[in-house]
Amino acid sequence: MDVGFYHLTRTPLEEALPALLGRTLDAGERALVRCPDAEAVMALDAALWACRDPVWLPHGTAKSGHAARQPIWLTEGEDVPNEARFLFRVDGAGRDEFAPFTRIFDLFDGGNSQSVQRARQRWVAMKSSGHNLVYWKQEERGWKKAG
Repeated sequence: MDVGFYHLTRTPLEEALPALLGRTLDAGERALVRCPDAEAVMALDAALWACRDPVWLPHGTAKSGHAARQPIWLTEGEDVPNEARFLFRVDGAGRDEFAPFTRIFDLFDGGNSQSVQRARQRWVAMKSSGHNLVYWKQEERGWKKAG
């Protein structure tokens, strides 16, 4: 399993995530965004509707419904109702159970020392489990593979 750790150092999640989700949709994949709580789901829902690039990120939440039809599903739970194969974990949200996903994006806030420490712990645990890990650091424009 491929696991990418995305170290947010320049922009908040609400600004960085849309581009990653847009590329996911362009690749013909569905995404599940697992958030730490319902408040984070609501904040991301609003941010995705308001983003300008990409212009359109069709998505849903438990509140909006029609889960099976949503190319991007936002949740604080363990559900995968849209049959997504790409999992976006916000600050390590959820269990370390990755079936049925083929790719994991672990996004964490580089400005929060606790978030960085938890990401380091997840890295060690996933490495010892035999996952293929890649570290991406946010640059002035885009991401740079750093490990």
